[in-house]
Amino acid sequence: MLLAIDNGNTNVKFALVNDAGEIVQRWRLATDIKRTADEYAVWLDQLLRMEGFQRSDVHAVVIASVVPRALHNLQELAAKYFGVEALVGGRAPVEWGIALKVDEPRALGADRAVNAIAAQALEPGDKIVISFGTATTFDHIGADGAYLGGSIATGVSLSLDALYNAAAMLPRIAIEPPPSSSVIGRDTVGQMQIGVYWGYVSMIEGMIARMKAEIGRPVKVIATGGLAPLFQRHGDLFDRVEPDLTLRGIALLYANRDR
Repeated sequence: MLLAIDNGNTNVKFALVNDAGEIVQRWRLATDIKRTADEYAVWLDQLLRMEGFQRSDVHAVVIASVVPRALHNLQELAAKYFGVEALVGGRAPVEWGIALKVDEPRALGADRAVNAIAAQALEPGDKIVISFGTATTFDHIGADGAYLGGSIATGVSLSLDALYNAAAMLPRIAIEPPPSSSVIGRDTVGQMQIGVYWGYVSMIEGMIARMKAEIGRPVKVIATGGLAPLFQRHGDLFDRVEPDLTLRGIALLYANRDR
């Protein structure tokens, strides 16, 4: 089996992928650049055994990383505990395999590249991929699979943290839909929930509308990330929600490595 690793700014996601390309198990851990290969191994070994797997079941490791300082220890994890050299997305033999039609292709985050690969496998035609993570990103993927650009907005959790840390009188709140569709709150917590939730819904709707108008062709909207279902619940904003889009893109990188 393949061990796919999505090394993000907030979490590191691990997935076991079988030979048919199906994700059979997934786990996540908070990103910590100081976490050693040994610490990863102890944690992962227990989870593998709890699900009836063992380290010898893994024959390959592929990593997509947006945290360069954490990459070395993940590579060491692969070498020391799985006995394989980790393949890194964007480097031979798992290069992106898609055109990156932007001014600085090398600066594109690995997560956005593998999301484009997975989106192309899911939908024909033009796509808008929205990823809810530390940042909220909006990406345009062409009908031929090329990455054509996008935009980056502050992530929802980051916005809430900034609000809590900068305003002495405001409490920390959970990210959840307000109890009603009203955008006029009667108390502080309700007003914060409205501002965060309906404010983000409005931003998402506006960005999708502007991107569709600029693209000028039929477009499918694909959303990924933990908060995607939350916004879809009240807004019906997306054509499809794919929680494992990034991990599927990593698996496709490996499957297409010899092509």
